[in-house]
Amino acid sequence: MNKRVRILGIETSCDESGIALLDASRDKHGTIQLSLQYNFLHSQIATHRKTGGVVPEIAAREHAIRLPGLLTQLEKKIPLSELKKSIDAIAVTSGPGLVTSLVTGVEVARTISYLWQKPLVPVNHLEGHIYANLLAGGKWPIANGKTIRGEISDGKLPMANGEGEKGRTPGDNAANFTFPLLALLVSGGHTELILMKRHLSYIVLGSTRDDAAGEAFDKTAKLLGLPYPGGPALSRLAKQGKPIIKLPRPMLDKKYNLDFSFSGLKTAAAMQIEKGGVRKADMAASIETAIVETLVEKTCRAAEQYLPKTIVLAGGVAANTKLQMRLAEALTVRAPKATLLTPAIEFATDNGAMIAAAGAVRFLLNKKRPLVIDPHLPL
Repeated sequence: MNKRVRILGIETSCDESGIALLDASRDKHGTIQLSLQYNFLHSQIATHRKTGGVVPEIAAREHAIRLPGLLTQLEKKIPLSELKKSIDAIAVTSGPGLVTSLVTGVEVARTISYLWQKPLVPVNHLEGHIYANLLAGGKWPIANGKTIRGEISDGKLPMANGEGEKGRTPGDNAANFTFPLLALLVSGGHTELILMKRHLSYIVLGSTRDDAAGEAFDKTAKLLGLPYPGGPALSRLAKQGKPIIKLPRPMLDKKYNLDFSFSGLKTAAAMQIEKGGVRKADMAASIETAIVETLVEKTCRAAEQYLPKTIVLAGGVAANTKLQMRLAEALTVRAPKATLLTPAIEFATDNGAMIAAAGAVRFLLNKKRPLVIDPHLPL
């Protein structure tokens, strides 16, 4: 039986305030299709650049200020009475993240849920990143050298601070997941390899023992004196340099271990920077290459071991173009039958659309769980 739902998504796990409206359907064969209608985002980068990092209390206050404004923008597109009537559920990030930020988003969602008498669907922020790959709107490289283009259905292409342009990305509908699926989740706080045998089922094959990949990017960028946010700044600088500085590729000597460790790489980079005598651009290129090669090699090993049909790249570091291309090139050789999906760049970092997407899948499959705010919520 076909089922259609409309989900309001709310994201406030860290320093991005996101509101999205998404339509979803599940056909008689179980195939889930998502159609993003509107996606509004307020970025706090300018606010936290002054302190060189996210201050939790300031982030929570910004969410409290910005969320009502984002909801108002949505109401300008769809009258409140129609919005209230058409929404089936409200998806909200319940963890992991900054507890003060999480509480702000959940309380807004609870209020709307009570006033509109709509069910709440708590979503794990990490699964939101994985399901961002079902959102259309970008160009996805896949392992056999072809590409798939997605489509945003009559919505707003999301940009910082709620601005955007209405329109479509030409091409076919977004590809769906085919299981088993392997996800490489890379962000500021998480680096994990996850095996999914079906929707919303997660087996963690490997995780970071210390610093995450995104954290390694940010910390080494700070050592180089680059502005906040450090990871994107380091990647931009790396394009001007060459990876000629010898840095470790952590834990690659452990052939059957899929865990990660980036603290040693960070320390080695810090020692080289303190020693001096190297171009900043070359150091940036060397750091980026070491991180990317480690992520790619571990992912390829997992793919060879578990033979997934789909491989997805997820999390903020998924926006790194070098990681996308190196992974696509390696999988062409080492997992040629697998399809690689990478999220459209506007959905790689935190946003409400990815929470709406994961929430829609949960709601369609009736896989809801109790609402518990947990800053360390595991998958």
